[in-house]
Amino acid sequence: MDVSRETQERLEAFVALLQKWNPRINLVSGRDIPFVWDRHVKDSLQIAPLVAGVKQFIDIGSGGGFPGIVTAIATNVPGTLIESDQRKATFLREAARVTQAPITVLAERIERADIAPAPVVTARALAALPKLLEWTAPLLAKGGKAIFLKGQQAEDELTEARRCWHMDVSIHPSITSHDGVILEVSNLDRV
Repeated sequence: MDVSRETQERLEAFVALLQKWNPRINLVSGRDIPFVWDRHVKDSLQIAPLVAGVKQFIDIGSGGGFPGIVTAIATNVPGTLIESDQRKATFLREAARVTQAPITVLAERIERADIAPAPVVTARALAALPKLLEWTAPLLAKGGKAIFLKGQQAEDELTEARRCWHMDVSIHPSITSHDGVILEVSNLDRV
């Protein structure tokens, strides 16, 4: 994916920090480190066009910063990253400082987050869709959209989620995984 030289440098600084911290707090699987650009950075970058231009976004279960830090770096859209693990939250704050990403980190459980809803909520590798929607609904502004990077179980998760939720869903193929998709969910409402 093409990014500006400045964005590339900020992403490189983020990856270097991730590689430095990963042995201590397991931000990504150790076996993924050699593939961090393709498996994590590029995967996260593909949602940037869906976030670009909004006023702000919320990333839930931010973990090692995917997609939250990468999205903020690529779009310069301010983001709030919610991560309950204090060590990972500390890493995210340091990553924001080093990369100058426009983010705020909330070190608390998603269901306890007391923040204003945002026009976009993102998540990657966090939970099955029914649970994601439960966490997302209170954080999503009216007329907003949720963007979830999902794997091969996406269709099954959509079927299950539609038992409890009305929603419009656009499915975008992943450019980094043959069985991955990006779910763009809007008009979310409980059945």
